[in-house]
Amino acid sequence: MRRTARLLTGTVLAVAAAGFVGAPAYADDDGSLDVYPSSVVPGDQVTVNTAACGDEGTAAGDAGAVGAGAFTLAPSAHEGEAIGQFRVPPSAQPGTYEIVAKCADGDREVSGDLEVTLTAVRGQVQPRGSVKTGVGGALGPDPVQTAAGVAALAVAAAGGTWLLHRRARGDGI
Repeated sequence: MRRTARLLTGTVLAVAAAGFVGAPAYADDDGSLDVYPSSVVPGDQVTVNTAACGDEGTAAGDAGAVGAGAFTLAPSAHEGEAIGQFRVPPSAQPGTYEIVAKCADGDREVSGDLEVTLTAVRGQVQPRGSVKTGVGGALGPDPVQTAAGVAALAVAAAGGTWLLHRRARGDGI
């Protein structure tokens, strides 16, 4: 349920950022910091928002745990929410990091989690090519050469079987 609310909130924020009018986003009632997307690869842009700072509240964000440093959350078009963005540095290591925002008017502090992975969750990367193990592959990965090699092995096996069969019958070589 919470993940659905975050997804809907992030989607509406993306539409509003593009200059379109969207439906109002529903923030968590507990005043947490929503992180969207919650799972990223190094180099991705991250959007955070919170309703904890009030209607016209701003906040100072800190993504230093992941290496992105400080950023600002400003009031957004969505009623009662402050929004900010930062970019995860390309040198970020995989893991879960706490992103923190402190409201400017008061000592209220909220946090949310950001997971950094090395593979994109949205589009799984499929492996391609051959594996360089150092074993075999004298003909290379060319399918025509591989088929020719298999055919040569089949002819050799058939000829060997025929010769053994003649020897067993006593015909000689």
